[in-house]
Amino acid sequence: MILKEFRELRRDRRTLGMLVAMPLLLLVIFGYAASFNVETVKTAVVGPQADAVAAILPSSFFDVTVTDAGQDQAYAEQLLQDNTVDVAFVTGQTPVLALVDGSNLFAAQATVSVLNRLGDKVTTQVLYNPDLETSWVMVPAIIGLILTFIGTIVTSIGLVKERESGTLEQLAVMPIKPTQVILGKIAPYFLLASIDMVAITVIGMLLFQVPFNGNPFVFALGAALFLFVVLGLGVFISTISQTTGQAIQTAFFFLLPQILLSGMIFPLDAMAPGVRWIGYLLPLTYFTMISQGVMLRGASLASLWIPFAVLTVMAFVVFTGATLRFRRDLAPGRRRSHEPARHEHEAPAP
Repeated sequence: MILKEFRELRRDRRTLGMLVAMPLLLLVIFGYAASFNVETVKTAVVGPQADAVAAILPSSFFDVTVTDAGQDQAYAEQLLQDNTVDVAFVTGQTPVLALVDGSNLFAAQATVSVLNRLGDKVTTQVLYNPDLETSWVMVPAIIGLILTFIGTIVTSIGLVKERESGTLEQLAVMPIKPTQVILGKIAPYFLLASIDMVAITVIGMLLFQVPFNGNPFVFALGAALFLFVVLGLGVFISTISQTTGQAIQTAFFFLLPQILLSGMIFPLDAMAPGVRWIGYLLPLTYFTMISQGVMLRGASLASLWIPFAVLTVMAFVVFTGATLRFRRDLAPGRRRSHEPARHEHEAPAP
């Protein structure tokens, strides 16, 4: 029995990969990404004494990227709303006013701690999350996590069941295109995920008093693009899986990095550069930027154009790849469906 199990395990490369790759992945993630310590924050300094104040700020923590002596507090608040910087100093008043973006929770906590050590030289004002509530930051990210779960695991299992039950052969002979098959299969999941998104958003707002300061249309558009990406991933997973167990294993490979490396739990700014770039390849990273930006900061579509553009490209690439892979899966089934017709003209076996 022991030798038999080893032989089966050797043939099951997916399970073997999980046994080997998953511990290594967790080691790398928790070794390089599991950190809440933000060492530097993007900083803007505006007002008449902008250059002088920027020169005396501790450069080891405040990374001054914007210095403009001709701008005022309104401009500083706009920089924070657009997520251009994490903290903005407004000079020309005594003491200097420091505006902190509370939607970036860990950076805000680190910034407030540093500013408190400066004493009465600076007045601190936290925007978009005045009390630095963890739930205000987590609820928008959890919305994306739920959509990811539905899109990858539930969708892939639903499509794999077609193969296990043999109905994939029936789809192959139907007079519809693979793209239409995929759209027809994911439409119910898209609708259910949309209902879940609305329910979680409303419940989060009611239970945790999370604000919704932005445009609901911008939020819905970002959620729709993100759903197309994760649903496309679910379809792709189903095309490379023969059983429900394989689909769940593969979906888990896609789901775990999105939880740990998207900035949902650990801040991207605190990750090692090599691991941080993995986070920038994950769709949940960009939906979290959109959901937190719209709900907490009231960010506009123009200020969120980068995550919207990335999700649009991801949706096109993933959906195209899933369609091509699915078409290839249907082709063998289409050939097999014609085999009985050819055998009808052959002589019966004795």
